[in-house]
Amino acid sequence: MPKRTNTNEDTWRIPYDNGKNNKYLHMKNLILITLSFVLNISEAQVAADNIVGNWISPKKDSEIQIFKVNNKYFGKIIWGEGESTKDLKNPDIKMRNRDLIGLIILSNFHFEEDEWSGGTIYDPREGKTYSCVITMNNKTEINIRGYVGIAMFGRTEVWTKKNNQNSR
Repeated sequence: MPKRTNTNEDTWRIPYDNGKNNKYLHMKNLILITLSFVLNISEAQVAADNIVGNWISPKKDSEIQIFKVNNKYFGKIIWGEGESTKDLKNPDIKMRNRDLIGLIILSNFHFEEDEWSGGTIYDPREGKTYSCVITMNNKTEINIRGYVGIAMFGRTEVWTKKNNQNSR
């Protein structure tokens, strides 16, 4: 079994035996491998955070802000038009007086393999909560798929990312 050398000249190398001559694996190679691993993780995190921002509903009657808390993604209504400003359809009578503006409608999503899943969406128009999966079409559109039981039997809406030209 190869041993670590203690000479000043060799302290930055780790020896290994490739079956021929003893060669040295240089620390710089180890550093490059480590850096590439870290950069890949950072790149995946950037992809996960692409969902963060403000999104406009398909009817252009509400704006939802998606944000991240402890590696989970949430969304709240920050603007909306409609008949009521209260959560009147909520099945819990005690919650029917809460304001729709500021209401968290997307909860507990995590990012894995190009989708945000494991979360729920609350529809204040119906007062119902659904399982939900979010996928990104491109940098300006996301698919919000709400469903009960199996995603195949759900409904999908396309939300558009708000920018300076995309105003209410």
